[in-house]
Amino acid sequence: MEFKDHIVVVTGGTRGIGRAISFLFASQGARVFAAYLSNDLAAAALVKEAQGLTGTISVIKADVGTAAGAQALIDAASRESGHIDVLVNNAGIIRDGWLAMMAEEDWEAVIRTNLSPLFHCCKWGVRKMMARRSGSIVTVSSISALTGTAGQTNYAASKGAAISFTKSLAREVGGMGIRVNAIVAGLIATDMTAGLKQDVVERIVKGSALGRIGTPEEVAEAVVFLASRRASYITGQSLVVDGGTV
Repeated sequence: MEFKDHIVVVTGGTRGIGRAISFLFASQGARVFAAYLSNDLAAAALVKEAQGLTGTISVIKADVGTAAGAQALIDAASRESGHIDVLVNNAGIIRDGWLAMMAEEDWEAVIRTNLSPLFHCCKWGVRKMMARRSGSIVTVSSISALTGTAGQTNYAASKGAAISFTKSLAREVGGMGIRVNAIVAGLIATDMTAGLKQDVVERIVKGSALGRIGTPEEVAEAVVFLASRRASYITGQSLVVDGGTV
């Protein structure tokens, strides 16, 4: 129960990978604050399912792509204790398309949605960690950042930037006892990947060492590891969780 009573903030925390992360932290005693943008049904379902866990899950509706939304989330999570222990940046979208035909709004939406929350949430999150000189930040990136994926120039660019952001922030805050790492996730069974064409899925699976799609729970285990004392000498790193795709 390493995370008993720890304050954990998870953006995009009510569905898919974020939901699994929220649930795993709460099962280990954490007080989880899961942020979401619009799906009230998914948020309510998560809270109901979390009843009986050792920890708790509170859901907060907030647009963390804005300064006001991110600050409101961090303030709500730290209201009682004055600090947060873990920040997981998981919010993100995909809007795939060939670059030559990509709409400007699809480029801008992916870059804004996948990167702005990193800036805003880490800015306010770090401030809540500095006074205690401890804390862990974990950002969920994608294998597309490393390999490139046709039709995902916008998504791959945003996830590659998230890795660079992680390395730079780790150097800024390491002296204050704050660790910053990233998870580089492969093909994971979520609503986001459910719309992929079957031939694309089969090609990725066939090219992987394990020959299967990953689960949100497997990514969550890696996130919790990086946030734990077991990873106390790990910062500025990107842990690939892709079943041997790269």
